[in-house]
Amino acid sequence: MLKDVFVPIHPDGYKFIGIFAAITLVLWFIAQPLGFLGLILTLWCVYFFRNPNRITPQDKNLVISAADGKVVHIDEVSLPKELQLEDRPYRRISVFLNVFDVHVNKMPLSGIIQKMNYIKGKFINASLDKASEDNERLAIALKTDIGAMIGVVQIAGLVARRICWDVEEGDRAEVGKNYGLIRFGSRVDIYIPAEWPVKVMLGQTMIAGETVLAIAETN
Repeated sequence: MLKDVFVPIHPDGYKFIGIFAAITLVLWFIAQPLGFLGLILTLWCVYFFRNPNRITPQDKNLVISAADGKVVHIDEVSLPKELQLEDRPYRRISVFLNVFDVHVNKMPLSGIIQKMNYIKGKFINASLDKASEDNERLAIALKTDIGAMIGVVQIAGLVARRICWDVEEGDRAEVGKNYGLIRFGSRVDIYIPAEWPVKVMLGQTMIAGETVLAIAETN
């Protein structure tokens, strides 16, 4: 039971937790009510940076959700130019993360990272469709083990002000493994070939590293 309560913390969170805790200590000496408020915010910070263990399906043809949150878009769209993927129909599946969701992002398929492109931009509400083109984001083009190219895009949101990543071009990526983090509210878009059957629906809640988004069709 303790494993369900005391989950691992993403390393990027320790400095923020330390800052929140230090401010809480100062507030406590100023006034106890302020100290209690600081304690609540510190506990929320710990909760935000949690990094729970996930059990990832091992079928190489399963596309796994890269983020916790709710599906806000499933549509066939023009590819972001920064992905530089092949000219073919792609479907976008967008998962919106609120400030209470786990914000550690995981790879949807195994493969080699072909291209990474970080774009500075705005910080409008990440659930809006135009956030894909206007917001700060990191786009990754992944050559999967089954031979197809897919895109994974981290998008900063209204509150988020930092996209973090732990991978580089040429790295080997494993499905369900951590590759990055978006601080304080965001969105992740997955671009897959349009003919791959999608297995989720709008409004459905995703679990990063576990929920099956789609099935990759191979020749």
